Amino acid sequence: MGTRRIIAQYPWAKAPLIVSAPMRQIALSELATEVSLAGGLGFIGSGSDQSDLDQILEDSRRLLSKIEPPLVANHGTLPVGVGFLNWGADLKAALSSIKKYKPAAIWLFAPRHNDNLVEWTQRTRSLTNGATKIWIQVGCVDDAMDVVKSCKPDVLIVQGCDAGGHGLNQSASIISLLPEVSSGLGTLVESGELKAAEYPILIATGGIVEGRGVAAALALGADGVCMGTRYLASHEANLSKGYKDEIIKRHNGGKCTVRSSIYDQLRGTTDWPKEYGGRGVINQSYHDAMAGIDWTENKSKYAEAVKAGRLLSGLS
Repeated sequence: MGTRRIIAQYPWAKAPLIVSAPMRQIALSELATEVSLAGGLGFIGSGSDQSDLDQILEDSRRLLSKIEPPLVANHGTLPVGVGFLNWGADLKAALSSIKKYKPAAIWLFAPRHNDNLVEWTQRTRSLTNGATKIWIQVGCVDDAMDVVKSCKPDVLIVQGCDAGGHGLNQSASIISLLPEVSSGLGTLVESGELKAAEYPILIATGGIVEGRGVAAALALGADGVCMGTRYLASHEANLSKGYKDEIIKRHNGGKCTVRSSIYDQLRGTTDWPKEYGGRGVINQSYHDAMAGIDWTENKSKYAEAVKAGRLLSGLS
């Protein structure tokens, strides 16, 4: 059922659907369009700053216009998605870009209050007459049940704690989280709180990097998967060579990464709601912070490393 709905909504897509995450400042037009051209759905990471979104969407449209035969999308939509960090994203600016370019989907994540998701959902559906589909990311069962009842998203992205980048500080892996969310949705249908036709497509994310992870997610009940970290070393990712080299040579992810607020503090991206933290590669900046080095000195050393093109202090 989920696969048929995916193909109906995204006619160019192949099964199983592979999605690239809307990584802030990393997933821009080149990465998003290449993933869609490969039969997936690529998302642009607009984050909390929409000042350049029109230009990124225009670049995406230009890149896609060169393809023959063109990708077939429903209702004149642009076959890429756009992701927003709802704690800071500008709804008015976002709607202006959505109206102009009509992306196939928007991805909503990390609101300060879930009422914010309701407004974004309603305004986008009204503006595009439902052509732009609503994707909402959650990391726990309670949030999943809440947004499904209040927003009726077309797609629910279920993020496990293994994910790189930002996610809930307190969460579970998709191995336990996805079945629990699926069972909870089934209960809502049985109770009449959710119509069967409103049951969202389920996309699993968090720690999936290759075919075995995809197969496991599908076995757990997902209709498709999303990957972020896997794409960081791609030619299309907007990252320095030093960063990509570090990603490629790292292994034993449970030991070489950590979820922490340190990376946000070093970068100055401290506006995230307190329940979220960022998983990043453990590097010298992290070790220095743990050793109690003065924050001013640590931030200065971090800035020098970024300028030199070495590894950034964490993944967005």
